[in-house]
Order: sequence, then C-alpha cells, then structure tokens
Amino acid sequence: MRNAEIIRNTLETQITVSVNLDGTGVSHFNTGLGFLDHMLDQIARHGMMDISVIAKGDLHIDAHHTVEDIGITFGQAFAKAIGDKKGIRRYGHAYVPLDEALSRVVLDISGRPGLEFACTFTRATIGEFDVDLIHEFFQGFVNHANITLHIDNLKGHNAHHQAETIFKAFGRALRVAVESDARMAGIMPSTKGSL
Repeated sequence: MRNAEIIRNTLETQITVSVNLDGTGVSHFNTGLGFLDHMLDQIARHGMMDISVIAKGDLHIDAHHTVEDIGITFGQAFAKAIGDKKGIRRYGHAYVPLDEALSRVVLDISGRPGLEFACTFTRATIGEFDVDLIHEFFQGFVNHANITLHIDNLKGHNAHHQAETIFKAFGRALRVAVESDARMAGIMPSTKGSL
C-alpha cells in the first residue's frame, strides 16, 4: 500500500496528515474549518484515497497559517506515499460540473512544483472562509508534492460551487495520475529516467 503519515509542528500550527493513495475514499478531518473539511472530503471521495487531517492552528488570528500548512503537510505526505513513481500514469485531468459551475484540473506528477490557478470567485468569502486561501492550499501542496498543477474555473456564479468543482476535479485528476499502468509496470514514466 502506498501510504504515509506526516506530522508538522510549528509555533503557528500542529498538523498530522495521513494518506493512503490506494484507499476507498474514507476520510477524517478536524481542522477547525468546516468549509475546508468539506473540500478535503471531496479530494478523498473523488480521488478514492483515504485521507486524515487533524490540525490545530492559530485561528484566533485568521485561517491563513492553518490552510497553508495543511496544504504543505498534505503535499509532503503525498510525496512520501507516491514513492519512486515507477509504473504510474503520471498525468491526470478532469472536468467537473456542479450545477452552473465547471472546473478543469490538469496535473503532472513531474517532480517539479508549479501552480497555474485561474479562478475569479464571485465573492470574497464562503461563509467565513476567505476564498484566497484556496490558492494558498494548492500552492503549499504543489511546493511539497512536487507536481505541476493547472486549475481553471471555467464557469460559475456561486462561489461554493466554484470551489467544490475545483476540489472534486483535483481529486479525480489525482486519482488518474497515481493509478498503476499495467503497460508501464516497473518503468519510470519519463524519458529522463527519473522524476
């Protein structure tokens, strides 16, 4: 099984993330941020991976450190769980609609961190959750998972729907990219011989 657990403790946050890339979508979240828990659940369910995130952060200041550090820790756990990357599909993409909203996510488990994020949210907050933190979560993830990630919200009037399509599409694309490819068994999916 490709799984990992990472514990990150700083003066701002204490976070434990565990991930099983070959799971069934089982999840457990306790971040103090209900909307983020809901979005992380989309990754687990649609990515068919088991994810647990327990976080305590300085929410009395705001949610920035907590969200960014969860992205970092999740990225570290992903990088550890994916291992040497031999035999994986490497690339993944997904389009996901939710009512009027539509998002596209394309990614490459490339060994190179890069984020292109194109979403103009229709409002600044979803409940009390600052939508700017969605970018921060994904930036933290790609920096430590070492993947290239393109996120485009193509349509949407409802900010909750916009965000949810992004997280669902991310889960679906990640699921495809980490899957074993029987034709690539034991082979590094790169002409360079390493990722």
